Amino acid sequence: MFTISPDNPGVKRKPYPSDISREKFAEIEPLLRSVRRSTKPIKLDLYEVFCAVLYLLRTGCQWRYLPPQFPKWHNVYAYWRKWSEPDQHGVSVLEQALKKSGWRGPR
Repeated sequence: MFTISPDNPGVKRKPYPSDISREKFAEIEPLLRSVRRSTKPIKLDLYEVFCAVLYLLRTGCQWRYLPPQFPKWHNVYAYWRKWSEPDQHGVSVLEQALKKSGWRGPR
């Protein structure tokens, strides 16, 4: 299975071990979208952004060393910041999404 790179539409990328399935992502997508104000349409594929965050969490690489097949690092970072903000109970949307997706942390 290949996915289309959002920054390079003609380039397909192989899945990384850190990726989750599109079906699993469909379960958490509304949660991730709830953080963003809907003033402009989303141009990035949130699946690719979320997979990039999972890649970063699993590998521990620096933001600027994110593989070029993912969205640009500064876009991924902007979403990560929004998703990482804790709510009134001290739990971030990212934590909720990771738990709901079954992600078990870096191995």
